[in-house]
Amino acid sequence: MKTNTLSKEAETRLIDFFNHTIDPVEMAKAIRHANHILALGVIREHEILEKERASLESSFYWLNELAEILNPYLCEE
Repeated sequence: MKTNTLSKEAETRLIDFFNHTIDPVEMAKAIRHANHILALGVIREHEILEKERASLESSFYWLNELAEILNPYLCEE
């Protein structure tokens, strides 16, 4: 497994994200929930229950926010 150290900028953005945007425990729950629903969708041949869609959308939102902090791609600077 390759390990990289975060840049100071990424480290600062992560600290800010977890201190002001979402609690780390809630982020972990969102990641696990997204993984669970995606796995069920694959097992059930992409059948995702309607009641799970909103929660999955929320989880994807937080995953994208985290991705943007780690490696800004969508930001217009």
